[in-house]
Amino acid sequence: MKHTLRTAARVLGVVAVAVGLIAVPASAAKKVAAKKTPAPVATVAPVTTAAPAPTTAPPRPTRTLKLGAIPDQDPAKLTRIYSTVATYLSDKLGVKVEYVPVTDYASAVNLFRTGDLDLVWFGGLTGTQARLQTPGATLLAQRDIDESFHSVFIVNTSVRVPTIASVRNLAFLKGLRFTYGSNSSTSGFLMPEFFLDQAGLNDEQDFAGTVGFSGSHDKTIDLVASGTFEAGALNEQVWKNRKAAGTVDLTKVAEVFRTPGYHDYQWQAGPKTDERFGAGFTDKLKTTILGISSSDPSGTALLDLFGAKKFVPADAKDYSEIERIGRKLKLIN
Repeated sequence: MKHTLRTAARVLGVVAVAVGLIAVPASAAKKVAAKKTPAPVATVAPVTTAAPAPTTAPPRPTRTLKLGAIPDQDPAKLTRIYSTVATYLSDKLGVKVEYVPVTDYASAVNLFRTGDLDLVWFGGLTGTQARLQTPGATLLAQRDIDESFHSVFIVNTSVRVPTIASVRNLAFLKGLRFTYGSNSSTSGFLMPEFFLDQAGLNDEQDFAGTVGFSGSHDKTIDLVASGTFEAGALNEQVWKNRKAAGTVDLTKVAEVFRTPGYHDYQWQAGPKTDERFGAGFTDKLKTTILGISSSDPSGTALLDLFGAKKFVPADAKDYSEIERIGRKLKLIN
């Protein structure tokens, strides 16, 4: 009986411990824990970093060829001419070309020197100034008519001046109110002043009042036609174009003298053109301009705007006389 009770007590004790009704001494708990099967050790899978998605290099900024020109005519005419040039060159060269108008002749020279203009249509004087002030500039081309360009002297028909046959007879203009174009113009100031000097006339002494500077060839025509000035000098091509267009009243203004020929207008490229647009770009630009041809409709339109049959190579020595006269007049330092 006693044996049965002991057995029953052991069974109940085990059950009680199992369900947590009886506390187990710490020493006994350690023995039990030691006999337990160790828990499996958790393993951490190696962390892998995904390869970064390939990145595309940002596109190179599109370079724009900045085109300029001396403002020798009315702004509307200049915009029509050089917007056409920009479109032609962009198509041929595969780069964006933008015409940038300037306010005066000096601005064209300054912006070219600072690199704000890449390609400029200069006159003989401004081209010489720009080339001397901008080391590395490249003289690209001139028109066929620029190899022997001319100025014309005009008078208001209210004054009696005969047709002048020689430079010496420009003395007939003595005592008149006289205007030039821009004081940086080759055909509107530099060469006319040179020929007047050869005729023995002095700007400060031999004309009525102070000589004028109209700023452009078109304005010279208008000022002489209106009688504001009685005589003036300008670019022969502008004079011919105005007569052909019927925009000058020939009953009020007349040509009295055509000067001897001299070299004038020119294309120049800046010294950093290759750096900005790639090696060989300046040569490509020169080849493109010299290749403008009347066999191509777009070329014909361009040549008509410039009053030329073709563009021809130009050399700095072509403008040596311009430089000499410019230095004499202190227009070139």
